[in-house]
Amino acid sequence: MIGPTIKELLLENQETFLIPAENVANVMYQNPLDHCLLVLSKVGYSKIPVLDKGDRLVGLVSLTEVVEKMIDLKEIDMARLNGLTVADVMETSVPVVSEDWDLEEVLHLLVDLAFLPVVDENQVFKGIITRKEVLKAVNHMSHELERRNLLLPKASTKLEKQKIV
Repeated sequence: MIGPTIKELLLENQETFLIPAENVANVMYQNPLDHCLLVLSKVGYSKIPVLDKGDRLVGLVSLTEVVEKMIDLKEIDMARLNGLTVADVMETSVPVVSEDWDLEEVLHLLVDLAFLPVVDENQVFKGIITRKEVLKAVNHMSHELERRNLLLPKASTKLEKQKIV
């Protein structure tokens, strides 16, 4: 459990955590794979959300997944992308959080992920929470904690004193 003082400091600028959907590069699941390659190359991200026609999140697609379709042991061939769509390579088992996300859950998930998609109750994509924005909050907390609070060391318990002896 995250203590109340830490939680308050971490969430002080929580409005910056969510990057709104309209500011997040994405592709549609039915887009051709060569279009996806262009989008990923232009935006400079290694992974982006995949949406359906109703703006619902259906997965994520990565540059690695697209490039793997273009290469074999001897050559890189863009023609291998012909006839393939984003749906052919996208990852569909994706952790997401709701709009009323829990800080502890977000922190646990962002250990292994660069970003978390945020969806509403109908799976409509609302944006992403990035590890970068959360780390900014951790940085803020680490600078403000002692400035705003008096921190005292815990008193040793009787059991801890017995272990020392």
